[in-house]
Formats: sequence, C-alpha cells, structure tokens
Amino acid sequence: MFDLNQLRCFVTVAEELHFGRAAARLNMTQPPLSRQIQVLEHIIDAPLLERTSRSVRLTPAGRSFLPEARRILKLAESASQVAQRIAKGKTGSLKIGFTAAAAYGYLPELIAACRAKLPEVDFSLKEMVSGDQFEALASGQIDAGLLRPPIARPELQSRRVLAEPLLAAIPKKHPLAASETLSIKDFDGQPFVMYSPYEARYFHDLLVAQFSRAEVLPSYVQHMSQIHSILAMVRAGLGLAIVPSAAASLKIADVRLRPLKLRTPAPVELFLVWPREHENPLLPPLIEIATSITGPEGAKD
Repeated sequence: MFDLNQLRCFVTVAEELHFGRAAARLNMTQPPLSRQIQVLEHIIDAPLLERTSRSVRLTPAGRSFLPEARRILKLAESASQVAQRIAKGKTGSLKIGFTAAAAYGYLPELIAACRAKLPEVDFSLKEMVSGDQFEALASGQIDAGLLRPPIARPELQSRRVLAEPLLAAIPKKHPLAASETLSIKDFDGQPFVMYSPYEARYFHDLLVAQFSRAEVLPSYVQHMSQIHSILAMVRAGLGLAIVPSAAASLKIADVRLRPLKLRTPAPVELFLVWPREHENPLLPPLIEIATSITGPEGAKD
C-alpha cells in the first residue's frame, strides 16, 4: 500500500507539472522525488505521469487519481489535527451525571462556561441520583458527576463546587408566609412534605438531622423525591417544605420561599466527582472551569 509521503509527492508534481519546482516545494532533490513517483505507480500498477525532456503531463489515470489523493491527504491532516486537539483537551466528548437539584442553578452555569471555553466539546448530560452516579463512574458510563456527599471512595477524587442555604417553602395562605425569616422550630407540629429516604436520601437525612438537633417533630404528610413535585404539594396547601436555595429559580406560584435560620448557614453541598484513574484529557479543563465558577464558600477538595 502506498504511503502519505508518496501521495504528497505525486500531488505536488501534479500541481507544478515540473519536477524541479515540485522538489523545491518539498525541500528535496529530484532523484528521490522521481523515485517516490515510480514506487507509487508500481504500487497502483498504472502510469500517473507522462514525462518528456520538456514537459510533465498527467495521464488519464493520474487525472482520476489526483482528487482522491488530495482527499486522502486532507483526511489524514484532519485526523491528525483532531487527535492533537483531543490530546490537548480542546475537543472530544464529556459525559456528566447530575442530580435533579443541580439542574436548577449550578449545572446550567457550568455548561455555559464550558461551552464558552471548550466550544468544540460535545457534552452528554444524564440525570441520576447520587448512588447511581457512583455506579456509572465505576463502569465508565459517565466521566464526571455532580452529586451529594458522602464521597469517601478511594478510587474517586472530588471537589466541592457549591454550598447553598436552605429555604422554607410555605403556602401563600399559611400564617407563616407573612414571616420574613423562619427558624427550624417553626416546623414543629406542622404538616410537612418530606423527602424520600431512598430516592432523595441526602435531603431526607439532612432534614432529619436538623429536626432532631432542634427537637422538632413535624407531621409528615408525604415522602417525595423531586423538589418541583414537593413544591407542587406546598402550592396545593398540603404542607410546608424545606428546599435548597436553587429551587427559587422554579418560581412556583403561590409558594413563598423564606430564609431559614440554621446553625450552618449553607448546609447543602454539591461535589464534582471523577475517577482518580482516567484517560479523558477533557477532565482537567472541566475541573478547572468548575472551580472557576465556584464561589469562595463552595470550593473544597
């Protein structure tokens, strides 16, 4: 099979129709250039050039072969450039898992920043609960995940990218809706739309700890996993709820969101997590971008 150097020699001679000028363009002497053309013609088993002492012309076979030779050289150059850009972390693909709540604020900001700095990268986003993301990271289904702690797994690295406060979600007509700020004790004995202990374990355990610490006992009326569904129950007047501050972007009508006084001002954590051993050169740029849009209260390895 012919090689790219032979094709390059043929295309240059075909464009110049002169071995001397072609050799000069290729920074070589005429004898090895002629030899490359002869080898190529032998491999193809067809004459490509008609040579005389005064001129060089393409044969019918040479005229047909020239556009194909140019196409092969262009493909080879393009493949080389793509490989170089992938190796430098400028193009390729990234598969990112995320929890539903991350899509309310941090995820769109991250992807917008990535598209600005990595315009040639293809992003595949998959909504998953944190437990499923751990499995997807282990199997290579995703390259990185935006998930909730705990992260203590030796095969993974992580960086906290967000720490946000909790807000009280109150039906518009509830007496507590008139308050500017609420405390955790305001929920004692109140009907409360709680997170599922399975699909939304992080938020469930977080609120159980807050209620236990304050010796508060709400009356659970429902266990749900999705924040927008919880807020829909609040809107219907079925109970109160507590949601991360990013949920304010949902703007659910007839639900009042109020600051919640807690011992820890921003207890809701979100981490970017990726395999310690990875082969995707786009992960370092992703981590750098994720860190750059993290507020000072959020960054923590």
